[in-house]
Amino acid sequence: MTGVTEHAAPGAAAGTVDELAVTTLRFLAADAVQAANSGHPGMPLGTAPAAWVLWSRHLRHDPADPGWPDRDRFVLSAGHGSALLYALLHVTGYDLPADELRRFRRLGSRTPGHPEHGVTPGVETTTGPLGQGIANAVGMALAERMLAARCNTGGHRVVDHRTWALVGDGCLMEGISHEAASLAGRLGLGKLTVIFDDNDVTIDGPARRTCADDVEARFRAYGWRTLRVEDGTDLDALDHAYADAAADDERPTFIAVRTTIGHGVPEVAGTPKAHGSPLGEAALAAMRRRFSWPSEPFHVPADVRAAVAARRRRWAAERSEWERAHARWRADQPRLAAEFPLDRVPAPPRLAPPADRLGAGGAIATRKASAAALTALADAYPALVGGSADLASSTGTAIGGGDVAPGAFGGRTIHFGVREHAMAAALNGIALHGGLRPFGSTFLVFSDYLRPALRLAALMRLPVVHVFTHDSVHVGEDGPTHQPVEHVESLRLIPGLTVLRPADAAETRLAWELAAANLDGPTALVLSRQDLPVLGSENLDEARRHGARTVTDPPGAPDVVLAASGSEVALAREAAALLADRGIAARVVSVMWRERFEEALTTGAFRLPDAPVVWVEAGVRTGWRAVAGPLDAVVGIERFGESGTGPEVAAHLGLSAEAVARTAVRVLGS
Repeated sequence: MTGVTEHAAPGAAAGTVDELAVTTLRFLAADAVQAANSGHPGMPLGTAPAAWVLWSRHLRHDPADPGWPDRDRFVLSAGHGSALLYALLHVTGYDLPADELRRFRRLGSRTPGHPEHGVTPGVETTTGPLGQGIANAVGMALAERMLAARCNTGGHRVVDHRTWALVGDGCLMEGISHEAASLAGRLGLGKLTVIFDDNDVTIDGPARRTCADDVEARFRAYGWRTLRVEDGTDLDALDHAYADAAADDERPTFIAVRTTIGHGVPEVAGTPKAHGSPLGEAALAAMRRRFSWPSEPFHVPADVRAAVAARRRRWAAERSEWERAHARWRADQPRLAAEFPLDRVPAPPRLAPPADRLGAGGAIATRKASAAALTALADAYPALVGGSADLASSTGTAIGGGDVAPGAFGGRTIHFGVREHAMAAALNGIALHGGLRPFGSTFLVFSDYLRPALRLAALMRLPVVHVFTHDSVHVGEDGPTHQPVEHVESLRLIPGLTVLRPADAAETRLAWELAAANLDGPTALVLSRQDLPVLGSENLDEARRHGARTVTDPPGAPDVVLAASGSEVALAREAAALLADRGIAARVVSVMWRERFEEALTTGAFRLPDAPVVWVEAGVRTGWRAVAGPLDAVVGIERFGESGTGPEVAAHLGLSAEAVARTAVRVLGS
């Protein structure tokens, strides 16, 4: 079988219904791009056979219930080919009518330019930035294995599905794909299959111009099985390759499928012209004549509708059978069913700060306080899983319960290795999968390495927790390469990301409580390397409600307010003592969550006294200047650090109690 037969009778394509369906997908995608006058038609035209064989014969799903927990996951990592995914969803019966295809890339449509999770039924993740999808798929496949190890007990088998990802040259060139594929191979994620659209074309020309990798050898080196389909229009060969991939649960499988971008359009086939522009009315009309296809846009033949209807009955029967098995499991294993709800991320318990252990006095680094809080939360929250990018001993994120390892997925600590970007994207995949609550960790300065995935977590409103330690120039001797200066502010720029920088152990435990309760987006915990004084639990409810609390208050009205975050709160308290010696009364406010604090200031829920404010943070001043009033001052850092002990470097850069006190005197005009 070699694909669609051309020059068939008017109104139909010759050959099998599968061939007819492939042609349908091609024209639906091309029509959508043409209607929008924007998009990427080439990939859908080339990969329609591979996609149809997968979706119609191998993918375990049910359009009547897109959220069925034990469905197979399909990830279009090459998200620019979204028109193909929308065509598949429409043809197979998801709630995506033809009118939505006509509104492709239009404001308010369910067919955005790249697939977006939560917008279109059946879209498993937001893709577009290349390489993110394959790493999300690794996280989904890992979640499946971890949940299977927990839930498939006592003869029950309620978690048993596969993850499929369709990737392109660009996905595999991006560094994140190397990280993710290496991790998947090391863990032996045998229920993961990656299908490579091997068309040798990128936007600027032939892919081989810039990348001559032996891709199959690369994946074999990672520990994957590799298969190849030389003719991407050979439906039988594709069918055989998918069946072969599904027969091996010990290793992930990589299938290279040779395709022609822009298949069926001689003017653009095999060239970059097919990548990012509509075909044009003339070329599309010629393509219709070549395939004897009706002139009506968005045409779906009755034979294809009938074939899909038969398949939908089979898919519905498979889902119904699973639902009965799931009901038996819930009745037999009620505790597991409560701890691991397979259809969503489980809700956390409240982690209340124990007042008897968090009284003022003593000192502890907030990273160490975080480790204690995380351990307490993990004891009460079995679905909490995660790890670090090879820094668990420094970030305090080994939670016990065993390690996740090849063939041993019942553990809770995931060792991601030095793969920050893949870690963050895999955490997104775990959260998208449902049933587990993921966290990851690294040094704050390395948040740059994972920022694209963190941004997508915020875009998708995923409840992922990121623990960022070693949060300032107090890192010291490691020097400016490891001393974050702009990083906290850059995190605050991401819409929907909750950024918490606690000042002591009590606030750190509160930060974990807030992070656990935040199921509507990611949370970043920004923690110190150095010890900080424990301020105690006074006014902690104020911090919970308004993002800030008063930690030092003089008798009577203050002359000045010293407002700081994280480790600089202790600095502000020292400065307040110096000011008191000069007869200047200072209130000290700890701003743990600046965005919530700004909101409270705007609404009047949190009121500052009628006095100038000195804002203090060991980082760039930009965001604090936006908060500051005309009579206020901001103490921060506008340069990179130095190599030396933490206190020496901080003092050298103007972060000292004396410098804060001098600034307060200056704003008071004393």
